Amino acid sequence: MQTPFFPQFRARLAPARRAATQKIQQASLAQLEHYLEGIFPPHLLSQEDEGSGSRDRIYSLRLTFECFLWQVLKPKTACREVVRQVQALFRLKNLGPVSEDNSGYTQARQRLPKERLERILAASAATAEARAGSGGRLAGRPVKVVDGSSTQLPDTATNQKRYPQPSKQKAGCGFPVLKFLLLFSLNSGSVLNAVMASLHNHDLRLLRQLQGELKKGDILLGDRAYGEYTTLATWPNEGVDVVARLHQKRKVDFRKARCLAKNDALFLWTKGYQQSDVLSPQQWAQLPVSITVRIIRFTAAIRGHRGRRITLVTSLLDPVLYPAEQLIGLYARRWRLELCLRDLKTTMGMEQLRCLLPDTAEKELLTYLIGHNVIRCIMAEAVACHSVDLERVSFKGSIDALRQFSDAMGRARSRKMRDQLWEDLLWNLARDLVPYRPNRYEPRAKKRRPKPFPLLTKPRRQYKETCHRNRYWKNKPRNYRALN
Repeated sequence: MQTPFFPQFRARLAPARRAATQKIQQASLAQLEHYLEGIFPPHLLSQEDEGSGSRDRIYSLRLTFECFLWQVLKPKTACREVVRQVQALFRLKNLGPVSEDNSGYTQARQRLPKERLERILAASAATAEARAGSGGRLAGRPVKVVDGSSTQLPDTATNQKRYPQPSKQKAGCGFPVLKFLLLFSLNSGSVLNAVMASLHNHDLRLLRQLQGELKKGDILLGDRAYGEYTTLATWPNEGVDVVARLHQKRKVDFRKARCLAKNDALFLWTKGYQQSDVLSPQQWAQLPVSITVRIIRFTAAIRGHRGRRITLVTSLLDPVLYPAEQLIGLYARRWRLELCLRDLKTTMGMEQLRCLLPDTAEKELLTYLIGHNVIRCIMAEAVACHSVDLERVSFKGSIDALRQFSDAMGRARSRKMRDQLWEDLLWNLARDLVPYRPNRYEPRAKKRRPKPFPLLTKPRRQYKETCHRNRYWKNKPRNYRALN
């Protein structure tokens, strides 16, 4: 019996089948059931939350989310593989056959509420923050790091309409690009919130959409894109101080400043005559005419390169409460955000999303962020149990260990055995630490080169209709020039 997905589902569902469906809705994938306990509240995925008019489905809200989450935790997992896991789970529990068609699962992913995923993301970040303690604070104040990045989407008409490709690329030769701005916690490394937009939106415009996430007393840490007048004039009024690298267009002269120490001085910045592109005329008019900022200059020693001079700008003006050495060390820890982005895009495979619709692609991005927070929660628990440094726990090793222990946890017959396996997992994470290698230097060069295929210069359909040459032909035909 194949599982139907049409409005007459409830009428055609036998009573025994309906009971089995309700049973599987209360369960989860065997591989994820143990991990999700305590990370976010279970009511966020309850059947009652689907609505009063919801009908019994094979892919309930909870099962669909957990299947989607398993896809991002295990890169290159196709929808058909997830459907086969559901088939095996139903058969294992003697709940009858499930259709091998993956259309039911893909439609269930489209029905996932985006607002629900945002709530789950916030809950998982709060859990990771609680488990990590309070080690990433500055003078008792929480530090949040912001940075923007992008990912590619499948080349479909709907994706191109909402998230168009770069304007410099020819039509049919590029991919849609989804730009996002992430807000990280420096303490736990978890993602607190995300803002998605098209490629032409500036990071500062997206940052203004995070006003609800940044609380009074927070410290915002960013790169040189945020070290400009609008950021330093806006956020201190909200009770949020800023520490960022000075924007490259801003020039400073320490001879015209109030010196606090060597390479540490207070400057008076005035608002320019030209309005910023990221603000409306009303917002630009509300900015103060001048602000006082603190600028710190230091030289960063990089192995294999000359020393790089870095200039920081901050709204933390008190040199006694916030010494320059602490601010320099705080900015050095900003590199942790780059490692988190590497974990997301390279380790988890978020560089290229696979959903064909823009709404589903946004949900896929949120699911990737939730999966990242789940791994961060597990790492924080391993640190709390075995007293190791969180920054030395390997994210790649954690996600690999999770995959390797998942099958055994799914087959465990008792809660005691699952708890023992969980303790073994945490012990392995605490033992497999990243070596401490200060000033490590690796050249950005590849030894194994990709296949020498040329890039598309025209749409693929037109490219197929014309002859093109292979620059690696050993025996070129006589009509070589005629072909090109």
